[in-house]
Amino acid sequence: MAEETDPLDALDDAVAAAAFRRLVRHLRHRYDAQNIDLMGLSGFCRNCLADWIRDEGFEGDKSTAREVIHGMPQDEWKATRQTPATPEQLARMEASVKLNAQS
Repeated sequence: MAEETDPLDALDDAVAAAAFRRLVRHLRHRYDAQNIDLMGLSGFCRNCLADWIRDEGFEGDKSTAREVIHGMPQDEWKATRQTPATPEQLARMEASVKLNAQS
């Protein structure tokens, strides 16, 4: 049986990079979409993107990677954009993150 290839792997790197930048800028603009809500819905958030760029070779530390993704230092992001998580949001996030182990 031939191994299936993911069409995503054939996507030109420049196109993929442009789409990634567009996603990050969209998330910067839509700061009303809280990280906790993103985690509860999809199992990833802005901080995950920062971790992923580090996993792929970004040489900065965690704080610097988060600044790249957030467009500002994380402390500033938290002070101006982040709202306290509710128990319901935390429960949705925990349930969603459990699904990540399957991928």
